[in-house]
Amino acid sequence: MSDGASGPQHDKAGFETRAIHAGWEPDPATGAVIPPIFATSTYKQDGVGGLRGGYEYSRSANPTRTALEQTVAALELAERGFAFASGLAAEDTLVRATCTPGDHVVIPDDAYGGTFRLFDSVEKPWGLDYTTAPVADVDAVAAAIEPGRTRLVWLETPTNPLLGVGDIEALAGVAHDAGALLVVDNTFASSYLQQPLTLGADVVVHSTTKYAGGHSDVVGGALAVRDADLAERVAFHQNAIGAVAGAFDSWLVLRGLKTLAVRMERHCDNAEAVVAFLEADPRVAVVIYPGLASHPGHEVATRQMARYGGIVSFRHAGGEQAALDTCGRAEVFTLAESLGGIESLIEHPGRMTHASVAGTSLEVPANLVRLSVGIETVEDLLADLDRALG
Repeated sequence: MSDGASGPQHDKAGFETRAIHAGWEPDPATGAVIPPIFATSTYKQDGVGGLRGGYEYSRSANPTRTALEQTVAALELAERGFAFASGLAAEDTLVRATCTPGDHVVIPDDAYGGTFRLFDSVEKPWGLDYTTAPVADVDAVAAAIEPGRTRLVWLETPTNPLLGVGDIEALAGVAHDAGALLVVDNTFASSYLQQPLTLGADVVVHSTTKYAGGHSDVVGGALAVRDADLAERVAFHQNAIGAVAGAFDSWLVLRGLKTLAVRMERHCDNAEAVVAFLEADPRVAVVIYPGLASHPGHEVATRQMARYGGIVSFRHAGGEQAALDTCGRAEVFTLAESLGGIESLIEHPGRMTHASVAGTSLEVPANLVRLSVGIETVEDLLADLDRALG
């Protein structure tokens, strides 16, 4: 098992090299270049307390999970990475590691519905207060901070599903001036397109279900932490709470990360073609994509992202029913929740992923459609959208 401190996996190597080589070196006994799935719950000790490589019980550590966690750290240029059973498990563990009842956090005013539900229905009854603010407005985020109480400024960029863009470097300054940590949900951008820790963020969150895994065959989450002391607190809570990634799930995400770079390039290529098609179609009222010069966050996205990602949202000119009908008519675009897989997905956020925020300040437009643009033949995607729009 690599200790994560040598070889081509750190910042002197390119992203693709780190993605392929970090976290594991060929097995000394067999020469295997891919880590095995260590399907074990416990480990033989060499005498009482004599652990081999620090392994005693797989909730605390498992070699397959270790390989994934070291790869996550290498890709995000972090002090340490952590793998969890889901993105929300990662988020809850981070909150418990950094906050106590009576504390306060700032979250996006168009946060992912599951994140909003976590803060509103789980953390709030526990005693954690929150305020929402638009991620694109640095002054509004600063105004939402309560000095002495705010522990976390929570940022999604781009946001889900309205693709708002927050200035990571500026918001890191605002958070740190108030004694808070900046947490960046990097799921939409992926480690390949955006490196929040290099811009001043303290923690990166991923739903590894999405682009990291990339094949719609695993559910998982990850944290990448910049500070060693904070990493120790997260490690304690990861073990104490126990919502860890299993060995097989860790292996699937690790496999997905090895092709993340090439997949993201194709996702972006296809998304840009879809955006150009939608922009020219009178059945579409508004196209929302950070790569458009008309997008209010375009300049910031250009500065902090390598490309603009594979998620495209648009508002149907025909209203809510037309948006619903479009989702129902699509064929190559599969009607399904989630995103970031190799296949293209279409959904109606107001009735699907964001139904939990209906009637709140986070409610999304009724005629909004969200596309996760996959890596299929782009001409097939455009023909499918043409039929589906009605």
